[in-house]
Amino acid sequence: MLAREARKRRAAGEAFGAAGRDEQAAAERAEGEVLAGYLPAQLSDDELAAMVDAAITETGASGMQGMGRVMKTLTPRVAGRADGARVAAEVRRRLTTS
Repeated sequence: MLAREARKRRAAGEAFGAAGRDEQAAAERAEGEVLAGYLPAQLSDDELAAMVDAAITETGASGMQGMGRVMKTLTPRVAGRADGARVAAEVRRRLTTS
C-alpha cells in the first residue's frame, strides 16, 4: 500500500511540475519522500540481475516460455524491494539474451 501511494505521489509531482504548478509539485514530492522512508530499500540493478540469474538457474528456464516459472520463483524474493514491471523487464532481457 505504501509503495502504491509513494508511486502516486511521484506521478502527481511530475504532472504538477509539467503543468507549471511548482508549489503543488514540491508538496507531492515531499509527501513521496516521507512515504519512501517507510519502504524497504530498493534493489540495485546489479542485485536484481543477480537474483534473476539465480532464479533462471534454479528453474532451468530458457527462452520466453520459461518467464512464468522464473517470475513465480522470483516475485516473493523481491517483494517490496523492486517494482514488478522492473523485475519482469529484467527477466525478459535475461531470457532473450541467454
